[in-house]
Amino acid sequence: MPNSSENTEKKNQSAAEKLSLLEVARRARTQLAELTGMETDAVSSVTKTDDGWSLEIEVLELSRIPDTTSLLASYEVTLDSRAELTGYRRIRRYVRGRADPGGPSRP
Repeated sequence: MPNSSENTEKKNQSAAEKLSLLEVARRARTQLAELTGMETDAVSSVTKTDDGWSLEIEVLELSRIPDTTSLLASYEVTLDSRAELTGYRRIRRYVRGRADPGGPSRP
């Protein structure tokens, strides 16, 4: 017969499986904003992993006028299966109005 800790673990796993992509993205943005004190701008990618979730989130690091000169950064964010933040790191910085240097080249 399962003990109470096994039942709790199963309930947590069941709840985690029901998280929508939208809810995971919302939680990641909220937690990253609280930790960094910066405004999140967009979620660029969301991937389900064996341990939880991996996201890339764009953050407004420095607001400028005009807006196309504002400084943004991409952060890699990891969450556990309950969508609790387990880590983050900045992977690049860029000016909003410039083309993505890592993107496809144009003739």
